[in-house]
Amino acid sequence: MFNTYDVIVVGAGHAGCEAAAAAANLGSHTLLVTMSLQNIAQMSCNPAMGGIAKGQIIREIDALGGYSGIVSDKTAIQFKMLNKSKGPAMWSPRVQSDRMRFSEEWRLMLERTQNLDFYQEMVSGLIINNGKAEGIRTSLGIEIKAKTVVLTNGTFLNGLIHIGDKQFGGGRAGESAAYGITEDLVKVGFESGRMKTGTPPRVDGRSLDYSKMNEEQGDVRPDKFSYSDETKPLIHQRSCHMTYTSLDVHDILRDGFGRSPMFNGRIKSLGPRYCPSIEDKINRFADKERHQLFIEPEGWNTCEVYVNGFSTSLPEDIQFKALRSVAGFENVKFFRPGYAIEYDYFPPTQLKHTLETKLVEGLYFAGQINGTTGYEEAASQGMMAGINAALKVQEKEPMILKRNEAYIGVLIDDLITKGTDEPYRMFTSRAEYRTLLRQDNADARLTPKAFEIGLASEKRMRRMEKKFAASDAMVSFFKETSIAVAETNPILEAKGSAPISQSDKMFKVFSRPQIDLEDFLKFSKVAAYVEENDLDREILEQAEIQVKYSGYIEKERSNADKLTRLEDLKIPMDFDYNIIKSMSIEAKQKLSKIRPVTISQASRISGVSPSDISVLLVYMGR
Repeated sequence: MFNTYDVIVVGAGHAGCEAAAAAANLGSHTLLVTMSLQNIAQMSCNPAMGGIAKGQIIREIDALGGYSGIVSDKTAIQFKMLNKSKGPAMWSPRVQSDRMRFSEEWRLMLERTQNLDFYQEMVSGLIINNGKAEGIRTSLGIEIKAKTVVLTNGTFLNGLIHIGDKQFGGGRAGESAAYGITEDLVKVGFESGRMKTGTPPRVDGRSLDYSKMNEEQGDVRPDKFSYSDETKPLIHQRSCHMTYTSLDVHDILRDGFGRSPMFNGRIKSLGPRYCPSIEDKINRFADKERHQLFIEPEGWNTCEVYVNGFSTSLPEDIQFKALRSVAGFENVKFFRPGYAIEYDYFPPTQLKHTLETKLVEGLYFAGQINGTTGYEEAASQGMMAGINAALKVQEKEPMILKRNEAYIGVLIDDLITKGTDEPYRMFTSRAEYRTLLRQDNADARLTPKAFEIGLASEKRMRRMEKKFAASDAMVSFFKETSIAVAETNPILEAKGSAPISQSDKMFKVFSRPQIDLEDFLKFSKVAAYVEENDLDREILEQAEIQVKYSGYIEKERSNADKLTRLEDLKIPMDFDYNIIKSMSIEAKQKLSKIRPVTISQASRISGVSPSDISVLLVYMGR
């Protein structure tokens, strides 16, 4: 029935879809197995992609040749660039998505991908022989052989859904849990754990009174995620809305705390700290009289609405009563109540930087199975696992992104070096080189790497080169061209910036924090240069960033170069840390367990001190 595949991907969520696309596009014969082909890339939680740091990840996936950015653009109903009031290192794109169209577009793109087959059934076990993954076993007892296997099981492994006092097996509302894989992995020596997450109720938008809420519109000049010309920015957008809880709402919710499994301790596993349930918010921030609720439409034409900020596992009657006390929700009708879900994960310190497991060769983990939360985090891991599974089959060098090269590199390094005991979410603060890792330059950072392995097209590569050549040329123009006092001072004075006493180079004047892109374009020489070279806004914004943040960028690049030198100091995989007598016991235990590949990675392990690293360097003859 089946041939032996190069790569089998188990699960068709955001991680699985990117893994399957990457492996297939690299020429590997790939099989994507899922319990439901109707729910590919399902948005199980909020109908949105991107956000703080997450938007940078989607840009990076796109720059590498992944599909998430293209699908997000094609199915967006609203676009916002978050944090525009801050520096460009903090700018983060985000879209509201049409949830049904998102899933449909993902399936259509995958069906158009060569080398990719599909199969619908539950995977109930793994074929592992002599420490090597050799395929999967389905619930019908069918064995499908493969050279590598990528597990992207999301919240389905022994999933248990909680609504108040009720609980039942499930991986998502209306879908069954997956059984058997955890048991197979534990049998061969993997350590597993339990995590939890929650989701808000979905309601009927026709029953809401939006006149009592604040309208939240998209950007006046919307951008897009993908660097390709396959997608275009939105012309029309749908608004979201914002309303608030109140003390009355809080009192109603408190009455149900004893029946909330996420709150009363019946669920022992840890949930996401940065996306707390409404119960947790009321308890932790007892001094707050209200909390924001973002009302997000689920698509262009559907009346289904997502109540962002009201994640809960409270009994459905309490949820309903409390929401009816929220302004604009007085007559609300439920589509379905919110719920909590508990599921199995595997501490990611059991992985290599390639996302291949240390215990079983050819077996890769990506997404929530690694203890992360979020579509974007999952998709990026899926892509890297798919890439590395394909490269392994082809006996090529793996692709490993460093911390100074991508948010994806930070994410994976954090997971395998530090581990996580609560759902991991990416933030800009986790990236020490965030001035280098901006959303606007992901293509410059990563498209050459993807092009080198055959994942990014030559068209993508040449477009990127043309864009940065044009922005570099414009920066050079600013450095070489002077501007007159008479034209400059009125603009400077209008922006509250000190006037100049003699003509000066554009670069120096434009470096001032008060001067922005719109001010550049008021200068006749700049306007003429832009028109003559037919420069688009993307190039202009890139040039502005290079001018205004050149000092910060150079300083961070210098620091990153120092880090790279430590990354080049490799530690043998069989190094015996126990022979180093002057190293702390904790450091020996942590280093022996995690098995860092480089001195730099070793230095980031919790419990390993600078003195431990110094001793290690001496022992290695450094």
